[in-house]
Amino acid sequence: MKKTLLLSSLALMLAGCSSAGEENAAADKKEKTDTAAGEKNQEQNEEKKEEQKVSVSKEEAPVYKVNEANWTVQAQQNEGDEVLLTFDDAPDGNAVEIAEILADNEAPAIFFVNGMFLKDEEGKEALKKISDMGFAIGNHTTTHASLPELSEEKQFEELKETDELVKEITGEEPAFFRAPFGQNTSFSDEYAKEHDMIKMNWTYGYDFEAEYQDAEALTDITLNTELLTNGANILMHDREWTKEALGPIIEGFNEKGYSFIDPQYIEKE
Repeated sequence: MKKTLLLSSLALMLAGCSSAGEENAAADKKEKTDTAAGEKNQEQNEEKKEEQKVSVSKEEAPVYKVNEANWTVQAQQNEGDEVLLTFDDAPDGNAVEIAEILADNEAPAIFFVNGMFLKDEEGKEALKKISDMGFAIGNHTTTHASLPELSEEKQFEELKETDELVKEITGEEPAFFRAPFGQNTSFSDEYAKEHDMIKMNWTYGYDFEAEYQDAEALTDITLNTELLTNGANILMHDREWTKEALGPIIEGFNEKGYSFIDPQYIEKE
């Protein structure tokens, strides 16, 4: 009899433990489900907030046009003194670090790329990083050739190959076009128009001149040239001395009261 009672008690205890275990497992599962649902809702709310921010910023954003008479970039309403930063011949070794300096200083810019630098993994990775950081990309031809010296067929190859490489790497075609040496042709004009690229040259730039291939000299001339005006379209390059000068140049523009034009708000004529 005692043995029967003992076995019965043990069975009840085991049944109770099993039931409690199942309840705890169910509670844990519910908690995990609730946590996952909460995290998902939070993510969705954050996404909605970001969408709202983008929507608001675009509605309130200034609109700019490129003035082909002097290649300044002009706001359609008064926004104070501003300049546009641009970098040619990328990515040729310094572009990612240049982009990082710009990002650290919240300074937008356009990188005009050459297709010849986008054919190896290092170049592809560099462009992807720059694009992922949010910088605008422009077509600067494949080999930096003088377009007026080429047939229309060769010009087409120079522009088309770079378009395709940029699209393959970033998922988007270039939004801007700058001809090497500023030498636009009727063919390149038509190509840029057909491919919805904004054409631009520059207002001034000095880092390709021998006397300014030094960070201190480049900083001084960039900030103190008489060509510095509101809307100035500033040409720089993927160069070591330009990278070294960039921080002081940005600081100098800020001290002079200049802000930086965001290329995403530049519209076609």
